[in-house]
Amino acid sequence: MAEKMTRERRETARADIGRAGTAVKEGITGSLKGLNEVEAAIVSLARSAVVDTLKLTGDAAGMSINLGAEVTKGAIKATEEVGMGLVLSTKGVTKGVIMGMSDLGGDVATVANRAVKGAVKGASDLGADIALVARRAVDGAIEAAKEVGANAEEVAKVAVEGAIEAAASIGATATKAVKDILLGVVEGVKEVAAAALPARLPASRADLDEAEPKASGRDARGRFV
Repeated sequence: MAEKMTRERRETARADIGRAGTAVKEGITGSLKGLNEVEAAIVSLARSAVVDTLKLTGDAAGMSINLGAEVTKGAIKATEEVGMGLVLSTKGVTKGVIMGMSDLGGDVATVANRAVKGAVKGASDLGADIALVARRAVDGAIEAAKEVGANAEEVAKVAVEGAIEAAASIGATATKAVKDILLGVVEGVKEVAAAALPARLPASRADLDEAEPKASGRDARGRFV
């Protein structure tokens, strides 16, 4: 009898543990879905704000770093008030700013550079984590590039350059922190791009001939040059 009760308790305990695991899984899934919706809303708001502002100012051909900074600061302040993370807002805002400029025909690479500079400047103005903001702003720039069909590798490069330049204007400590956190971002994008490309076709005979080393004043086919 005692053995049966012990076995039943064990089975009940296992069932309870299983329910706890399921509850955590469902809770996290629900939270992540909610975060995705919030991020999408931030992207949409930033996109609209940039389009509306540039239409009003008549400067649809360009975007100042200050505009990117102000939009980022607004997002940081808002997320602080509602207790959300800095990561989510910075990425969404940068992505929205770039997509908004793309809507108006702006050059994506140029805008990415300015938007990331603006994000770092805005973070500095508010005393936020500059390195973290820089990293998430670059992530947002890369995502925006992919969505609007721009060259993600090029955008990653100019976005990283923008982050480092903005950090350099703040100080050596900020520059080091930003460089450290962005280390490998551009290379990572290159690797992803390379993996997505089809395997290179075998070289043609002409290609192989051109690749052969030249010597003694003759070309690859033995002709004098």
